[in-house]
Amino acid sequence: MTTVEDALRTRHSCRAFLPTPVARVDIERLLMLADQSASNSNTQPWQVHVLTGAAKQALSEDLLRAFDAEQIESEEYDYQPRSNQWPEPFRSRRRKFGEGLYGDALGIANGDSAGRRRQHRRNYEFFGAPVEIILTVSTAPLQGALVDAGLFLQALMLAARGLGLHTCPQASLIDFHSVVRRHVTIPDDHLIVCGVALGHADQDDRVNTQHTVREPLGSFARFYSSAVT
Repeated sequence: MTTVEDALRTRHSCRAFLPTPVARVDIERLLMLADQSASNSNTQPWQVHVLTGAAKQALSEDLLRAFDAEQIESEEYDYQPRSNQWPEPFRSRRRKFGEGLYGDALGIANGDSAGRRRQHRRNYEFFGAPVEIILTVSTAPLQGALVDAGLFLQALMLAARGLGLHTCPQASLIDFHSVVRRHVTIPDDHLIVCGVALGHADQDDRVNTQHTVREPLGSFARFYSSAVT
């Protein structure tokens, strides 16, 4: 068993997995735990699509073809700004993350766009994970459904740590949402929030040595004990 604190402290976006299969009973257990997440008026607007084996491989091959052909689509929702439009302090945090991942962990030199593209391409191989989960939500509850999806996603990732598994949430899949829709049956009123790679981490791969630094408590938390006047 893993405590919630342990799960939070050891969770990270795993970018290299072992091919070791994950039993269906374990996947179902994780999903049932994540399904306990809070949602607006208990609307539970999420659906998940679990791909393994040949189904996962077919999706991966289709995504790789689209990526290599640079057939990027308009996103189904505004996930993030364009790279040159990030305001501070988010621009600096994002840059620091990139330097840690590409430079320190992977040894890809600054300015090596081809090397970065090769690493980004691994998203569509699901970093070698034996399980790929596609998370979608209904658009009927409007943008609040994305909050609910985030709660479900976090619960899923923490529950995975409880079974000794790792995950990597992958918003990169929304760049090719029509490709994903060819492989799984997604209702017309649902949008693809992200994918989630799931499996056992390859602890010998240097990409998994990266540890992101979090902002100190004082930078984001405010405590109030007296009324504001």
